[in-house]
Amino acid sequence: MIVGGRSIGARVACRTATQVGAIAVLCLAFPLQPRSRGDKPDPPSRLDELDGVSVPTLVVQGERDQFGMPPDGPRRTVAKVPGNHGLKADVGAVSEAVRGWLAELLVRIPG
Repeated sequence: MIVGGRSIGARVACRTATQVGAIAVLCLAFPLQPRSRGDKPDPPSRLDELDGVSVPTLVVQGERDQFGMPPDGPRRTVAKVPGNHGLKADVGAVSEAVRGWLAELLVRIPG
């Protein structure tokens, strides 16, 4: 099973992947950096949520996402696509990124 979601759903997928036995995580528009709230200190990055995932992970992120751009990681691939957090500017690029990652993932799965 592959778990995934968009924005807050991507965060939930990262946090629950191990518990549900997922073999991979698909994050669409992961909100890496929460928005500042006026005069309060900037909230901390959510990179630790991504770093905590122990299975292969794809993050599809708009190049101009107002919530930031996560880095690639040991088990994480970040696909930058045109647009912002909405991922609507180039749906074909989103589909292509996901299809390519899924094809690679399926080759690596034993059995």
